[in-house]
Amino acid sequence: MTLQTQLVLRALLQRPTDEQYGLEVCAETGLPSGTVYPIMARLEQVRWVESRWEDPNEHITQNRPRRRYYRLTDEGAEQARTALARAHRPSRMLGLGMTGELA
Repeated sequence: MTLQTQLVLRALLQRPTDEQYGLEVCAETGLPSGTVYPIMARLEQVRWVESRWEDPNEHITQNRPRRRYYRLTDEGAEQARTALARAHRPSRMLGLGMTGELA
């Protein structure tokens, strides 16, 4: 799992039941939209994330582009926590030999 994907998952897990639009995730992660949106699309393909477009009247009245909102699914939140824990674990093992002793 890439560092960028980890950053996106961590941002989504900060508010796992809330919908967040893509530029919010960009702001939270410091990643550009060209990185965040493809990650969101992949997460949606594996059903960790679901999305919806906002009501057209909302963006018209606020004079801004239409937003697409993303939210972790229940299973996606669980899978994300597990994947992040697994991704973090090897870094703690650096410098250890096969027996768990310092190399």
